[in-house]
Amino acid sequence: MDKKETDNDAEFVKEEHESKRNYIFQKNNITKIAVVIVAVFLIIIVIGLVISGTSFFQF
Repeated sequence: MDKKETDNDAEFVKEEHESKRNYIFQKNNITKIAVVIVAVFLIIIVIGLVISGTSFFQF
């Protein structure tokens, strides 16, 4: 079997002005908006779970 090489120098966040290909997230407006949307969605889910749990045990 051939052993494939992987890029070990990949960075987590790429700045907008940098021109490289080894990154996971790019620091731009789309990424910031997506993070806000996901965070709000997770907060809504947690609030819903707490509310449903407390209302379930009241009866």
